[in-house]
Amino acid sequence: MAVTAPDTPIDPVPAAPGGRMRRIAHLDMDAFFASVELLRYPQLEGLPVVIGGGRRKADEQRLQSPDGSGLRAPRFIPVAEFARLRDYVGRGVITTATYAARQFGVGSAMGMMKAAKLCPQAIVLPVDFDEVRKYSRLFKSVITEIAPVMQDRGVDEVYIDFTDVPGGQREGGRVLARLIQKSIADATGLTCSIGVAPNRLLAKMASEFNKPNGITIIYEQDLQTKIWPLDVRKINGIGPKAGQKLAALGVQRIGELAAQDPQWLMARFGKSIGAWMHRAAWGQDDSPVVTESEPVSMSRETTFERDLHAVHDKAELGRIFTDLCMRLAEDLQRKGYVARTIGIKLRYADFRIATRDQTAASYTADGATIRQLAGQCLKRVPLQQRLRLLGVRAGTLVRCDQQPAPHAAVAAPAPRRRPGAQEAPGRTGQLF
Repeated sequence: MAVTAPDTPIDPVPAAPGGRMRRIAHLDMDAFFASVELLRYPQLEGLPVVIGGGRRKADEQRLQSPDGSGLRAPRFIPVAEFARLRDYVGRGVITTATYAARQFGVGSAMGMMKAAKLCPQAIVLPVDFDEVRKYSRLFKSVITEIAPVMQDRGVDEVYIDFTDVPGGQREGGRVLARLIQKSIADATGLTCSIGVAPNRLLAKMASEFNKPNGITIIYEQDLQTKIWPLDVRKINGIGPKAGQKLAALGVQRIGELAAQDPQWLMARFGKSIGAWMHRAAWGQDDSPVVTESEPVSMSRETTFERDLHAVHDKAELGRIFTDLCMRLAEDLQRKGYVARTIGIKLRYADFRIATRDQTAASYTADGATIRQLAGQCLKRVPLQQRLRLLGVRAGTLVRCDQQPAPHAAVAAPAPRRRPGAQEAPGRTGQLF
């Protein structure tokens, strides 16, 4: 499809000072959660493996020696002893899958029961967040030793500004990308894919082109040949709903989006989003690589393998609830923050969601205090129905060394009840 450039020439990429090309990289670790597990279980290399759900009793038993002499090294466990997806029962979702499993159509965020129909022979391993976080910190420290301007975008991906780093301009950034790939592999045993482009928008798309362990270099002149043929959903920021709406309007490829009049897009998606869509289709993105950003909130949540009831499963729910609060406190302490607003999130068996917040008189990162405040939130939600998810959230964050003096008592008042009104059934009397 031919697309004519607009009358006013678009300069999608501002040049860096000194006439250098702006070179931004997006680095994505390959099947990160699964790859971390394969370091522990090298005998599973090349096999379909899915990572998802919590640690099960069978996972602990597998580590025991058959003769009862104690624990055995994970790499010596026979493949035949690992759990298979065909035997999985529950509502867990897949965190990631090896490339061997992806060939069967299995992917991230897919329900494990659904995935079992596509690849029943896949091996199932639980998520080990502690190990994942360890390797996440390790690969990021390797990067910053080489290229210090790095923006953290999650546990397994980052943006890196190559512009002023030695090697960042050579072959469009390929020389520096190779160095980072090799350094990460040497330090962790893991592979990554890197896209280098004039901006973050194009770099993120480019990092998907040659997975796994690939490097893709994109220049401004590659826009029409390499970017425009892609589905509009490949633009980071165009989600399922916007993608469906664009498809209904006859716009499925990025090139087709670029061909639309900006006013036409703004009339259908709003002034801000419509204008952004047009700029994105033309490869425009001048957003910087931000090395530090303050978190708005932190949270911990878990989806249960089966629906739990506040009365019949009170002990189990209490244990889970306390664990979530303590883990949230550890997150705050490790990252150097305190919170003043504590909230909860419940998802019922019918998928309805309830959230409540409680604002305290002072800031805290103490697990017991978080548990107490979150417990007060529980008094304000119905608990008659069974629950499928429970979460705890900390908001109104400040750094430990910047917290203001304690406020006067400002805790959110409990909702008023009419004189003679009874406590709603399933609330306070059924707290866990």
